[in-house]
Amino acid sequence: MDIAGKVVVVTGGGHGIGRALCRAFSKAGVGAVAVADLDIDAARVVAEGIGGHAIACDVRREQQVQELVSTVESELGPVDIFCSNAGVGCGDDPGSVVATSNNEAWQLNWEVNVMAHVYAARAVVPGMIERGGGYLVNTVSAAGLLQQIGDSAYSTTKHAALGFAESMAIAHGDQGIRVSAVCPQYVATRMIGVEDGEEPGQLGAGVITPQAAADIVLDGIREERFLILTHPNVADYWQNKFANYDRWLGGMRKLRRNMLGDNNALRLDQLHKSSL
Repeated sequence: MDIAGKVVVVTGGGHGIGRALCRAFSKAGVGAVAVADLDIDAARVVAEGIGGHAIACDVRREQQVQELVSTVESELGPVDIFCSNAGVGCGDDPGSVVATSNNEAWQLNWEVNVMAHVYAARAVVPGMIERGGGYLVNTVSAAGLLQQIGDSAYSTTKHAALGFAESMAIAHGDQGIRVSAVCPQYVATRMIGVEDGEEPGQLGAGVITPQAAADIVLDGIREERFLILTHPNVADYWQNKFANYDRWLGGMRKLRRNMLGDNNALRLDQLHKSSL
């Protein structure tokens, strides 16, 4: 897709990858960028820096997603590209059984990591079909292809998010709807303990900056690739997983044992390896 002049919406646009996407789209010459975030103050800062439009939105609430799209289309024009980027991870509760994490954590992951994509599609796809096409860019995770040790709710919902993106691409590809599933591994954002503007530091060689991730995403959109990998080695891990599933599970168990400290807590310096 030629993104020049397009109207773009980015959820979770106030921080991390979302903020970097807003800046990258602006630099690339799109027509307008709507910076949507639950943190409206952060969204305003990003919007002011790129000449964009800040809009408050809680992606867990379908009505707010509908209102976001209505506001954008009434003020900026029809949405050409919707980046459903907001995401959340909570981590497993300490203990011997990962499924014992509380229901609130599971529900939050489900609402943000899965249903927000569904709500976005409901809000924009009918209009896109009427106009002859559009683009959904759903930020998933390498955990949707592999696994995130230490966060079962995150891994499970990211697998579901990938499945929904596949469904959209299959069902609506012939109607001009393009879909990309962005599956980053470790990016220097608050999700892995890096505050906005902070350098990755010693978190690991596999950690990249949000801007580097955003640049890769824009290249993927231009090429209309379904699967956008910010870390090329993820493709190798993915192939290894399905080449011998049992061996992969055994390797992941071994990795988890190596990552556990005396208090059964995961070591931060090993996190970037946990989607192998």
